[in-house]
Amino acid sequence: MNIAQRYPLASPHWEGFKPLAITAGEPAGIGPDLCLQLQRQAQALVVIADRSLLLLRAAQLGLDLELHHYTPAAPFIPGKLSTLHVPLARPAQAGKLDIANAPYVLETLRRALQGCVSGEFSGMVTAPVHKGIINDAGIPFTGHTEYLAEQTQTPQVVMMLAGGGMRVALATTHLPLREVADAITAPLLENVLRIMQRDLQRRFGIARPRILVAGLNPHAGEGGYLGREEIEVMIPVLDKLRAEGVQVSAPLPADTLFAAHRLHECDAVLAMYHDQGLPVLKHASFGVGVNITLGLPFIRTSVDHGTALELAGTGKADVGSLLEAIKIATKMAEHERA
Repeated sequence: MNIAQRYPLASPHWEGFKPLAITAGEPAGIGPDLCLQLQRQAQALVVIADRSLLLLRAAQLGLDLELHHYTPAAPFIPGKLSTLHVPLARPAQAGKLDIANAPYVLETLRRALQGCVSGEFSGMVTAPVHKGIINDAGIPFTGHTEYLAEQTQTPQVVMMLAGGGMRVALATTHLPLREVADAITAPLLENVLRIMQRDLQRRFGIARPRILVAGLNPHAGEGGYLGREEIEVMIPVLDKLRAEGVQVSAPLPADTLFAAHRLHECDAVLAMYHDQGLPVLKHASFGVGVNITLGLPFIRTSVDHGTALELAGTGKADVGSLLEAIKIATKMAEHERA
């Protein structure tokens, strides 16, 4: 059913601030390990997970865990991990996937989404899920972004990653390369840029966002000799938006777009496809990058890594990306509230 039918930030001006919901992700992965490290964070965070899973993983890691049972009236007690219980179908073992627990993963997302839509939570931060095991359980699932868009009946969302001093959004996401050119249409490009403009203003506090746009083809088409998508599709849209006052560049060659002097001139970059923009950003920020979904009716950020089954329960999982995701979601909520 559709819902539509390492960085504490706590200060006096956050009086009355609604907590962030943190979904613990795949129970066999490092999501629970990362959530355990939030116990000492000095702000209102609610981990949505099976409590017995958290206690078992804490014992496995030799951590002294104090749980607080979340209620809207008492969402947070400093020094304790605030939790909202969702039961597993079967006890989870670190590193061992179990299709029986796939519905549990989706239920944690559903509960967080419900709280965001109702205003119970100020936003949601998601630990990694394992798409394969969810699909193996017979539940079609392509990812957090698509699931949240479908459940809120949001026609268009935009994936943007932040890290290494950059914000990089994608016009297309997980498409085979041979399908990308056909997917870059004028309506898609216009919608993506309008969503970027709106959310950079509303949730990042940037009054006049400056967006650099990567061309699709090498050398941005070389005047049509290396492809005509820039001339026939991209430039008319960019000219239209620029005439309205939106600060967007002409299509720029992607091989020089990420030079330092260009990045100093912008607030975000729009890449045309996944592997055009993200290798540069992940090179600069691997382990502390953040995935942000623009266009949803609520704030959602996520870690930039996977479930790392081989690290679950070992104590070697790095919490950096999750802490950055919380930091950015908190700042976004502050801007939106203002």
